[in-house]
Amino acid sequence: RRSELKTMEGATPPDSLLQHEAPLFVGFEPSGENGAPTKIKGANPASSQLDDMLNSMLPPREWTQESGTWMQFSSKEPATRLDVITLQEMLDKRLMERQAREHGICPVREDLHHQCFDELIRQVTINGPERGLLLLRVRDEIRMTIDAYKILYESSITFGVRKQLQAEQGREELEKSVGSLRETKAALETQVAELRNKVEVMDKRSKERKLLEDKKRKEEIDFLKYQGQHLDSFLRQLGGGK
Repeated sequence: RRSELKTMEGATPPDSLLQHEAPLFVGFEPSGENGAPTKIKGANPASSQLDDMLNSMLPPREWTQESGTWMQFSSKEPATRLDVITLQEMLDKRLMERQAREHGICPVREDLHHQCFDELIRQVTINGPERGLLLLRVRDEIRMTIDAYKILYESSITFGVRKQLQAEQGREELEKSVGSLRETKAALETQVAELRNKVEVMDKRSKERKLLEDKKRKEEIDFLKYQGQHLDSFLRQLGGGK
């Protein structure tokens, strides 16, 4: 039986809002793997159906320190009104001591409220096992919901990081494309400016050539008119002399 196990004053159990019985000395090595305590002969008999139910709902905790490995079962003592008030005061005190956040995600606040809820389950189970089982079901459902939200949050972070990396990779390619297009634009603008200069020069030369041709044509016309007048006057003189 548990009462027959060795108890020592040197045990320093971890802080918890869940009420436990006196620490029991297990040995100098952990009693089992993955933190599951190994049953010790005479340590946990089926003393009553309530004890078995409570131990299955709130498994005994085990820890190792310099003096050895210790185990604690949840307390089987019924809770009074004073115990409930004390639990509330201890919860507020632990929240202040551990500097838990009042709002948002806070692992410290979540852990303390889990401990408080486990203590409430213990108190209710002792007075009414059926209500305790219902509270246990509610607790497990809440934890499953929180775990689902955590998985969703982590997956959303992974998705966001992946999309950000993809966007950064695409952004680099777009920046290269924009740089190339800007260089092409600058080259085309230079080419357009050169062509415009050529067109202006050609227009200027064409106008100058046209002016020269018009002037030369006018001079030829004037010269031909002058010759025609002289020929007319010469022919008139010839006709008058006959």
